[in-house]
Amino acid sequence: MNLAVLLMELVVRPLIKADWETVSRIYTEGIATGIATFETTVPNWKVWNEKYIQHCRIVAELNSEVVGFAVLSPVSKRMVYKGVAEVSVYVSKQHRGYHIGETLLNQLIEESECKGFWTLQANIFSENVASIRLHEKCGFKIVGVREKIGKLHGKWHDNLLLERRSKSI
Repeated sequence: MNLAVLLMELVVRPLIKADWETVSRIYTEGIATGIATFETTVPNWKVWNEKYIQHCRIVAELNSEVVGFAVLSPVSKRMVYKGVAEVSVYVSKQHRGYHIGETLLNQLIEESECKGFWTLQANIFSENVASIRLHEKCGFKIVGVREKIGKLHGKWHDNLLLERRSKSI
């Protein structure tokens, strides 16, 4: 499919509970890569819903099919960090490489600023080059390396800590 046509047909809208079946499938695909998350199973809707901030949850739809999602989670419950959140962006396996992640992340950044978030963070496996490049393209900078931060399937992984400071807040 022509990239320009695909992006014209892409609809970004709020994530709702009815999207959970597709969102959980996309999340499962991310887990299967072994470099997207330390999670090994998809939680149920209740657990997942409680983990993420209630606003700033979006999906990308193509031909009425959810093909990706982006959400924010709090980095702390302390009030001093109320404007700091961690970004998660996932795109379905068959739709990767079509700038859907970039569309989602840019929209999430815009919505987060409207909701008063001044800093967005991302913790990305050092092996996940595509995700690192996506975040850098959207204004994130590498601010640190968390060496051997977690073990997955018997292997230690480093995470790069990326951060984006709002220019408007």
